Amino acid sequence: MRWLLLLIALASPLHAEGEKPGTFDYYVLSISWSPNWCAYEGNNRGSPQCDADPGFGWVLHGLWPQYEAGWPSYCPTRWGIPAAKIRKEFGAIMGDPDSASYQWRKHGSCSGYGPVGFFDRAKRAFQSVTMPESLTQLGSDRISAAAVENAFLAANPELEPDMITITCKSGMIQEARICLTKDLEPRVCGTDVRRDCRATSAEFFADVGIGAKTRVRSPIFVHETTSKIYK
Repeated sequence: MRWLLLLIALASPLHAEGEKPGTFDYYVLSISWSPNWCAYEGNNRGSPQCDADPGFGWVLHGLWPQYEAGWPSYCPTRWGIPAAKIRKEFGAIMGDPDSASYQWRKHGSCSGYGPVGFFDRAKRAFQSVTMPESLTQLGSDRISAAAVENAFLAANPELEPDMITITCKSGMIQEARICLTKDLEPRVCGTDVRRDCRATSAEFFADVGIGAKTRVRSPIFVHETTSKIYK
């Protein structure tokens, strides 16, 4: 029984809370497709990200300090929540100013930077990625996760397949997660991050206005393997 429990533990993603800030190996840049998030979760939560007017597409979910296996979170820090100016600025690329506060507490606190330094890096990392325009020109609302990854690879020639992973949730494309060094250069992801969604026909609301108008009342069932990292 002990060896079975050990194998299960080794196969599961590991995370730690309260670790020393700055002691991590690399970053995961998480970019979320807003119309899908609004459809499966955001609308039901009444998130301002899902208002029809902003028309958000790819938004910054977060910049996450990562170990080669696992990740730190909620690290001790002398810094409080980001100032209102920072929250407002990042609401424009995260979809919701409150997201900045949450991402700082859980992930930014482990970066070794204060809020200004951390969010400056997050913004630079997000802006370094070219968002594939081809995905907003689809003639269908269904696409394979592999096609989304290939679109990012084509738009960002510096990326290699093991540097990016696509996740799914509730039968929909969820996020693109790109691995970066501490200097924000592309690098190979750890094995616990390289767990691509395998859906061959996942929902993808290409029109940025659709997700704001749609509520998903029940999951759409497609064959998928979703990353086990939920942040």
